[in-house]
Amino acid sequence: MAEVAILDYEARNQTSVERAVRHLGFECEITRSSEAIRSAGRVIFPGVGAARASMENLERMGLDEELRRALREGKPVLGICIGCQVIMDESEEDGGTPCLGLLPGRVRKFDFEPAAGVKVPHMGWNPVRFRAEHPLLTGLTAPEGGRTHQFYFVHSYYVEPADPSIVLGTAEYGGIDFPAVVGRDNLVAVQFHAEKSGAPGLKLLENFLRWRR
Repeated sequence: MAEVAILDYEARNQTSVERAVRHLGFECEITRSSEAIRSAGRVIFPGVGAARASMENLERMGLDEELRRALREGKPVLGICIGCQVIMDESEEDGGTPCLGLLPGRVRKFDFEPAAGVKVPHMGWNPVRFRAEHPLLTGLTAPEGGRTHQFYFVHSYYVEPADPSIVLGTAEYGGIDFPAVVGRDNLVAVQFHAEKSGAPGLKLLENFLRWRR
């Protein structure tokens, strides 16, 4: 069985993650099989899409419960993009969508006045400022903090955790300082696409793949 299970719930981008993980020298499998997920040592939960469709697919395939099981068993779990959003309690997307509730908080839409001239979705390279020490961020933060690295974003919504202490890194767009990295216990998630973010993104992925709790 593969070391890493990449969840397949009909959300795009799993193949890019698979290529990045294999580039780093780790065996992985894109899967929706409960057996494969339970036998893997860690889980990556990527995706591009809408909150409601993602939740419907996760629940229909039973992958919502597999995520909860993986977390209960202490396996490292990494959410990417929509996988960062639907781990919250609820999202404003699609008129309001109940989500997984793995971390307390909600997902909000970027909402700018037309006169501001700020485009949505937020798309492109953006610096991320890390706010806390964490194994996921090893080699990406200066000892005194404050170093920034560029990561690649494509999103119209952002997470707003109820507990600010779980925010590990932030980015800014249109004057909004939003969480770009969140984490608690064996669950971590990034709003940006680590697999498409060059050397810093690969370093973050490698940190996750080597993380031993």
